[in-house]
Amino acid sequence: MDRVSNPYMTNQDWIDRGKNDAWAGKPKQVPEHDPQAASMYDLGYCEGETRRSPTRPKAKE
Repeated sequence: MDRVSNPYMTNQDWIDRGKNDAWAGKPKQVPEHDPQAASMYDLGYCEGETRRSPTRPKAKE
């Protein structure tokens, strides 16, 4: 995992991180140190793959 996690991240934080990674087209970066966090991240990633980001990408000029 290339980003550092902290012990204060909630389940929702992990879900959001997973969604953001999926929306950005990044490969999964599941936290290996915490099974609960890994599960929440994976849930968010899967949801992010099936739903579009709420923000629109900037138009190319």
